[in-house]
Formats: sequence, structure tokens, C-alpha cells
Amino acid sequence: MSVQGRTAPSVVKPKRRGKVLTAAIAAQSIEYYDFLIYGTAASLVFNREFFPSTTPAAGVLAAFATFAVGFAGRPVGAALFGHIGDRFGRKPALLGSTIAMAVATTLVGLLPTFASIGVLAPVLLVLLRVVQGIAVGGVWGGATLLAVEHAPANRRGLHGALPQLGIFAGMVLGSLVYVVLTGVLTHDEFTAWGWRVPFLLGVLMFPVVLYIHRYIEDSPDFRSVEEKLAAKPRRSPVVEVMRRPKQLLLVILIFLPATITFYATATGLLDYGVRDLGIAKGTMLTAVMFSMIATGVSTVVCGRLSDTLGRRPVYVAGVILAGAWSFALFPLTDTKNFWCILLAIVVGQISVGAMFGPGVTMFAEMFSSDVRFSGASLGVQFANILGGGLAPFIMVALIESTGTTLAVSGYIVAACVLSLIPLTMLSLTSQQEQA
Repeated sequence: MSVQGRTAPSVVKPKRRGKVLTAAIAAQSIEYYDFLIYGTAASLVFNREFFPSTTPAAGVLAAFATFAVGFAGRPVGAALFGHIGDRFGRKPALLGSTIAMAVATTLVGLLPTFASIGVLAPVLLVLLRVVQGIAVGGVWGGATLLAVEHAPANRRGLHGALPQLGIFAGMVLGSLVYVVLTGVLTHDEFTAWGWRVPFLLGVLMFPVVLYIHRYIEDSPDFRSVEEKLAAKPRRSPVVEVMRRPKQLLLVILIFLPATITFYATATGLLDYGVRDLGIAKGTMLTAVMFSMIATGVSTVVCGRLSDTLGRRPVYVAGVILAGAWSFALFPLTDTKNFWCILLAIVVGQISVGAMFGPGVTMFAEMFSSDVRFSGASLGVQFANILGGGLAPFIMVALIESTGTTLAVSGYIVAACVLSLIPLTMLSLTSQQEQA
């Protein structure tokens, strides 16, 4: 399979690129801060406050089910904002998705619990979770494509990777907020109202919206497409992508191990450590927080390497590391030693960075400019449903049903094998091919 629709980018001033990267990182940061705090609350609070059950495991499964529901909204967001992004611009798509996330997240912080309004509480929680998922489905494409399409041809891997720092910055910020809250509040205070504070901080997203609106211009690639569309309108970009689904399916399969490994270590392992092993929440949250820093560094380094070594070789290395390390994750965590836990999560997340770094630009390069937002976003978000959205749920279910963590390792390895097969179909092997 060859890369489609490469266009020679217009000369973009470094100052303008800097503004674009700042906006992209900030948008990703706040969006994924919101998504992280929901996953953490699902592990620590929602199972009791919104899904009271006769057994702890059943409550956790119900809470993680709503975590997965948010992922179901992602392809809807990818389709909705993909259409906007490919027809009206990357900038308006990013603005719309950011506003949707800010509103939904703030409202979660204001929701009454099951004890106050009964079954309506989890229903409203699920609805807001879907809105969050729709928003995330749009922000990835907007932030990533603005960065990639403003970049020099020989730095697209690096520029595609840099906005992903926002994901990990948001994860670190979200984890840090919970570490502080669980450290200064009693268990009863945290359960009663402390968990709401991270969600109410979602209002801080609005200054980012204002910055994007005032200081960011759309990409040269989109402006070129916009001129062609004005002369000869075409059918919906989403329909165009679905009519030729081969590339879409390749993106989904290739991205599976990245999403599964990321959420298994950042969310699933958190629940395993706290609930099954009795490790202190602060210990697990601190380990997750530091692992996000390692992931961010790995993402940028591997994105830059992909500009010289090629997208595919770097990505394959990340897949192999994820599969091999899955057998060390749980034995290290079982020691209950902080440094062993940190090592387990950090190396797992480094493998994720090795996939995230080259992956985002590789997926963008698989589609022509006029359907790039829709195609790349849909592929990534469908992979997030099948991988990330279900990973914590499947992880808990596998451990409960088999009584062994080896089942989870096998699950991760299976995803890695499924990824390596379609990777052999790609021809993205050199900087010259990617430029």
C-alpha cells in the first residue's frame, strides 16, 4: 500500500508553527486530562457512588462499562468533526470539540449521585460520558493535523508527535490532582465531594478555546483542498473513506496494541493494584503519573526517529516491546514495591510512546488531504473502542474468570500479533517515501 495525497507544503514561518504546536499541545492536554480523571474516578469512586452493587467486582465492571461507553462516542466525533475538518477546516473542528469537552466535564462534576436521585444518576453520567467521547473523537484529528500539515516535509514525524505531549501532560496533571486530593482529604471527604474537584477544573479549557480562535490559522494543505472543493464539490469525506475501507481497517489493526497497552497500564493496573493487591491509591497514582512523563519523552524521540529511520521500523519496535513486557507487568506489580511498580508501568508506557510517536503521522500520511481528517480520526477512534475502551473492562473480567494475570498478558500479545501482520503491508520505510 502506498501513501496517498502528499502535497508540497507551503512555507510556514517558524513563529506560526510555534503557535500551532502550542495550541495543539494545550488542547490535547486538557482533553486527555478530562478523559484521565474519568477513568481514575471509575476506578476509585464511581463504582460506589453511581453503581452500588452487592460485590466490589460487579461495581467496578459497571463503572468501567461507562468508561468504555465514552469510547463508543469517539467514532461519532471522528465522523462529525471529520466532516467539519475536511470541509470547513481543521481549526473549527478543533474549536467545536474542545468546547464540547469543557461543558461535559464540568457537568460531571455537578452530577448528583445514586443516593440522591437513584437510577437517573448513572443515566446522566453515561450521557455526559458519550459527549466526552464525541469531543475526544474530534480533538485528535484537529490538533494532530494542524501540527503535521504546518510542518516541513522532513519533520512531520516530530511535529505529529509533539501534540501527543498534551495527552501525557494531561495525564500527569490529572494524576497529580488526584494524588494531592487523596493526600490532603480523608477517605470520607474524597468520596463525598473531593472527587468532583478535578471535573470542575474543566472550566480552565475555555482560555485555550479563545487562544485557538484568535491566534491559529488553518493549514496550507487544507487551504489547497478548500480551493478545489470550491471549484468542484464532492460527496462527504466520511462516505469517501467508508467506500474504500482498506486503509481504515489497517489503521484500526495497527493501532490496537498501543491503545490496549496504554489503558491496561494507566487504568486497569491502577484498579488491580488498589483493589486486588491492597496497594495505597497514592502509590499507584504516583507511579502512573511518572510513567506519563516517560511516555511523552518516548513519543517525541520516536516521532523524530521516524523522520530518519521510517515510520514502520520504529512502530514495529514498540509493538514487540509491548508484547514482551506484558509478561513482566503483573509480576513486578505483585511485589507491592513502589520502584518495581514504577518500572512495570514506565517500560509499558515507553512501548506505547514508540507506537504513538511515528503512528500519528503515519496514519495521516495514509490518506489524501481531502479525507485525511475523517480517515485518520475514524481509524484511530475505532481502534480506541476495540482496544482502549474495552481494555480495563476485559482486564478485570479476565482476572476474575481465570484467576490469573497471564490471561491479560495473552490478551496484549494477541493484539500485538494482529498489529504486526498489517504492518507488513505498509511501504512507509524511508524518509524519502514519507516526505
